[in-house]
Amino acid sequence: MIHRYGIYWTALDPTKGKEVQKTRPSVVVSLDEINASGVVVVCPLTTSLHPSWPQRLQIQCAGRDAEIMPDQIRAVSIHRFGKHIHTLSEQDAESLRDLLSRLYAL
Repeated sequence: MIHRYGIYWTALDPTKGKEVQKTRPSVVVSLDEINASGVVVVCPLTTSLHPSWPQRLQIQCAGRDAEIMPDQIRAVSIHRFGKHIHTLSEQDAESLRDLLSRLYAL
């Protein structure tokens, strides 16, 4: 089962245009009830940090500095998922919810 706020290796290729590419960690933002359907909403992570970008969230993931990219949010099949890497802390999960609310006027 894929769980909300879990970070998993996710195969994002093939892509088009400026979509984030390759296999990379992604944090699951969809509810567990939705995840059971076989399609999951994720925000990819990067280790290229941009602290001044208000649309990004810096976190620690498995001992490394990383940045969640909610501006690259997308729905993916559960067949794109690999190994579980990490789970967001309650504080990081709350910060991500707040950021998604601001970015998408939820």
